Amino acid sequence: MAGTGGRGPLGRCWARGEGYGGLGVSTSCDITSSLTFTPPGFKRWLSSPAPAPRVCVVGSGPAGFYTAQHLLKHHGGACVDIYEKLPVPFGLVRFGVAPDHPEVKNVINAFTQTARSERCAYYGNVTVGKDVTVAELQQAYHAVVLSYGAEDNRVLGIPGENLSGVYSARAFVGWYNGLPENRDLKPDLSCETALILGHGNVALDVARILLSPLHLLRKTDITDSSLAALACSKVKRVWLVGRRGPLQVAFTIKELREMINLPGARPVLNPADFTGLENAIKDAPRPRKRLTELMIKTALEKPGEKTVEVQAAAAQAAAPREWGLKFQRSPQEVLPTADGRRARGVRMALTRLEGSGDSAKAIPTGDVEELECGLVLSSIGYRSLQLDPAVPFDTQRGIIPNSSGRVEGVPGLYCSGWVKRGPTGVIITTMNDSFDTAQSVLEDLRVGVLDVSASREGFGAVESILRSRGVRPVSFSDWEKIDAAEVARGKAAGKPREKIVDPQEMLRLIGH
Repeated sequence: MAGTGGRGPLGRCWARGEGYGGLGVSTSCDITSSLTFTPPGFKRWLSSPAPAPRVCVVGSGPAGFYTAQHLLKHHGGACVDIYEKLPVPFGLVRFGVAPDHPEVKNVINAFTQTARSERCAYYGNVTVGKDVTVAELQQAYHAVVLSYGAEDNRVLGIPGENLSGVYSARAFVGWYNGLPENRDLKPDLSCETALILGHGNVALDVARILLSPLHLLRKTDITDSSLAALACSKVKRVWLVGRRGPLQVAFTIKELREMINLPGARPVLNPADFTGLENAIKDAPRPRKRLTELMIKTALEKPGEKTVEVQAAAAQAAAPREWGLKFQRSPQEVLPTADGRRARGVRMALTRLEGSGDSAKAIPTGDVEELECGLVLSSIGYRSLQLDPAVPFDTQRGIIPNSSGRVEGVPGLYCSGWVKRGPTGVIITTMNDSFDTAQSVLEDLRVGVLDVSASREGFGAVESILRSRGVRPVSFSDWEKIDAAEVARGKAAGKPREKIVDPQEMLRLIGH
């Protein structure tokens, strides 16, 4: 068995010696459990001793960890095993959150406490669906929760999408954040103008990273290779383009304000795009109202006016870089260079809006325009994929069909996070969603829908399967060695950490 933190042959969970002062004490995840529940809205109750419920969570991002956290907190006897395909945990907190947003990554501290719980174990380097099937997990556990997120992106579906110079924002974010599958992306940053298709927070993250002064990025955990590439970047203008209008943008005020205040970059918003919007937002919800007011103020403000000191405004007016929002434009085609190989621009259909608010639809007017650019980044959303043929999947919506996290037609199988509801919202949205799924598991345990009268082997059974297939899991204490190495490398460079981007190097580091 790889590392520590495994389970004994009789279903007893053993604590990781390293995490508990080397005492090697056995855990409370024994063959019996008092089945003590205290979930919100439920009365505390006790039953006679029964086998401890064994729950398996697939995916170690926020959805997986919040699901595990809620189960462990509200069931005094449950054991939770978390499986992850990469050697390293934390999913999009590590690989999606922008490097200049370290405060958002603080949730890792809570996730670490969950992983160190004596009733929780982490098994990285295990690809569910390939190394072990969902059916095999269902044999080994009383309940299986799929929390594996969205590992693909939506495609534009237009001519020229595959030209050189066109990338998904998802791959670009993965590249600068050290996601192993994107480490060799090598985006071409030799052009002056970049076009980002999409008006969400990811689009603003990408624009901010492209235009940020290097001295700010050097203090973050951005990867060494992407920092070197950005140091040579010629990009000085970024347009963010959306099909609909200012009232339909999906980004939030915090991200917009960061972009407006970015040193050395000037916002370019067309006042005509905001005509008459003051009246339209009078009765809008407060977040939408404040966001729109900030865009209007930015569009109308002249250097040196009102809120900014004259000196700072003059510096911004002379800023070497600029960015702007373009509305009511829908991409029709990425235009190729003369040799047919690279992107040189995008042809846009101008649109008009039918309806209002979030439900407004963009309808092409028949007019088109071309925007010149050498770099196109598509930020139109992430997409979940089917993990295993045995799991129902709605390919149209990119989710697992479910009711409150219970997978339709498959008792004992659950889902949480993006694969449950679609790739929307922030970490807090995923937290609430995961608590909701965990609550469904607890309820099903409470009323007997999940039969725990027969004990399940949990990782004991899975370990044999993995060994027979030549797979060596990575434990949480193994991850802590990788973590320590990254932090040490970062310290030498004046960064919080220097991420290791090659999984083989990670495995060598822990002696796999």
